[in-house]
Amino acid sequence: MINFKGKVAIITGASSGLGADCAGAYAQAGADIAILARRKEKLDELADELTKTGVQVLPVSCDVTDEQQIKSAIDQVISKFGKIDILLNNAGVAVRGGVHQLSAEEWDKSFNTNVKGIFLMSKYVVPHMIEQNYGKIVNVSSINALIADKSDMFIRHSYNSSKAAVLGLTVGMACSYGKYNITVNSILPGLFESAMTENSLLKSKEFLDYYNSTCPMSRTGKRGEVSGTVLYLSSDLSSYVTAQHIVIDGGFSVI
Repeated sequence: MINFKGKVAIITGASSGLGADCAGAYAQAGADIAILARRKEKLDELADELTKTGVQVLPVSCDVTDEQQIKSAIDQVISKFGKIDILLNNAGVAVRGGVHQLSAEEWDKSFNTNVKGIFLMSKYVVPHMIEQNYGKIVNVSSINALIADKSDMFIRHSYNSSKAAVLGLTVGMACSYGKYNITVNSILPGLFESAMTENSLLKSKEFLDYYNSTCPMSRTGKRGEVSGTVLYLSSDLSSYVTAQHIVIDGGFSVI
């Protein structure tokens, strides 16, 4: 039912984890894609795999906190594909620490990547979507925008607040750009296997036992379980869905 043949998608933070998984899902659905991240070697490896599906893939080294790099990346995408239909703002960082522990630099790191990165990417993509009177934007937030862990082991106040800011930005963009046939939604993943979690949360037996015993589905998310929701929000099946926040966490956040 979902066919992106003839569509062009951009994915940030695409070198690993959820970004790489979603890039693969877009490619399988027929979209030509631009994959952006800082690690060019990882992007090149992913591009080699994705081109086997028969789509065009453009790997671009890009730090989403750097406006000039973003501008250059979008220029490259337009030069190659001529348009942008879908933007998945996936790049993110998780800095551990409470407000009594964090430095100003650590706080800024969270907001520069998790919020400013979405702002800058959208700043240079939205004009192209307005021009063609069509666009699908999906912003990646987190269930930690809604809930937090009281354990000192996992205190992440800058992550909580920056991911909550993504929700406000999503709503604002959706309300402003709906008249141009642009939908803007966010997803809020729970605990998934990714580069961000494999060296922290997934290594803690104490936390995993707590998470699995609390989550209604009794497990963490598996690779690929975010992709279906992302494809839906990126497709015309969701043509009248905008300004929404969809939680993907096996029910963990309702307990």
